[in-house]
Amino acid sequence: MSIADDQAVAELIALARREDLGPADITASLIGDPNAGATFRLMAKQPGVFAGCEVAPAIVHAYDPSIEIAWTDAARDGFTIESAPLELALLHGPLGSLLSAERVLLNFLQHLSGVATLTRAFVDAVEGTNAKILDTRKTTPGWRTLEKYAVRCGGGTNHRQGLFDAVLIKDNHLSGVERQRLAGTIFDMLNRLASSDAKPAMVEIEAGSLAEVENLLKVMGIDVILLDNFSLDELREAVQLRKDCGLCDKIALEASGGIQLNNVRDVARTGVDRISIGALTHSAAALDLSMERV
Repeated sequence: MSIADDQAVAELIALARREDLGPADITASLIGDPNAGATFRLMAKQPGVFAGCEVAPAIVHAYDPSIEIAWTDAARDGFTIESAPLELALLHGPLGSLLSAERVLLNFLQHLSGVATLTRAFVDAVEGTNAKILDTRKTTPGWRTLEKYAVRCGGGTNHRQGLFDAVLIKDNHLSGVERQRLAGTIFDMLNRLASSDAKPAMVEIEAGSLAEVENLLKVMGIDVILLDNFSLDELREAVQLRKDCGLCDKIALEASGGIQLNNVRDVARTGVDRISIGALTHSAAALDLSMERV
């Protein structure tokens, strides 16, 4: 199934069209023959990673089902644009419809390609280590499905989709729990989970200190321990604690907080398995794309 078939994506496309087009495109109505056939080039104007092949047809077809997109060999999800300008596609259809669809199509493709480009930069930065780059729930409202798709296009890995598909017990869930009661509290919570109908993809617990890591390593049923805002030395020590417990293949360690391109490789080299980065989706700059009439 194409990502464009996802209900959330279809609703987002409809919203984008509605807020931009309104009752009608006044400017396009002024051209001589809005139904005349026309061709536009989709161009990349800067290097980066392209994302959006799966969703672009649904966007233009929301304006006119007769619009056709002919992709070039360069236009594949995850393709690295090494030099620009570069032609990505030719779009053919009624002139008025293409003019109306232009901005919304570019908004989608530029943002998705920006997310893919930033993700690839982080993935490349940790190349040769065992660490995977993950996104978070810090997504644009309504855009989560697409932004996580763009992360995959950039070579990243998706974290949980939402609150409904995985357990992530964080500091606010454990507020007021004393350190000596942490393991017992988590044990009780996981017992309640086992007796519920929920079938989470994973169980992850946030640790605020090395002492908490040591306590959590004693609790059965945890898949991932989140090491939030740990220093490099603390990350290395957490990895060693897990090794000393013989749990390297049982519990994954995930670093998060303050991760940037200039330090992500150092974080990866501590031995953590996962690095989650909210900036992939909330701070990615749009890739510069344009549509030019032939």
